[in-house]
Amino acid sequence: MSTPIEFVLLKQVAGYLALPVFVVDEEGNLEYYNEPAEEVLGQRYEETGQIPLQTWVDLWSPMDADGRRLPLDEVPLPRAVRERRPVIGTITIRGLDGLLREITVTALPLEGADGSHLGAFAIFWVT
Repeated sequence: MSTPIEFVLLKQVAGYLALPVFVVDEEGNLEYYNEPAEEVLGQRYEETGQIPLQTWVDLWSPMDADGRRLPLDEVPLPRAVRERRPVIGTITIRGLDGLLREITVTALPLEGADGSHLGAFAIFWVT
């Protein structure tokens, strides 16, 4: 399957943004994250590449404010994919550099020009 043009364009725009951006497909699999996201996530995208949903959730271990691991259905980005609506939340992640970071996430669903569901993207920042 070829990459939807909307993903190509979003990746290009994300490259210009100063905020971290994380993009997933319609199944929640990681498709891309930009350079500002690399600093928060603890590793360059070129080193991780595309990652299946459960694998990236396991890698960054999203947690609530009390340090409890979040169930997949409570992680903002997979929720935006599943519910096809914006989701905002504050979570803690463990970067691949081992550091814990509290981040605020705004996850938005992606819809194709033909109305097809493409996935979602998140803009996030360290709080």
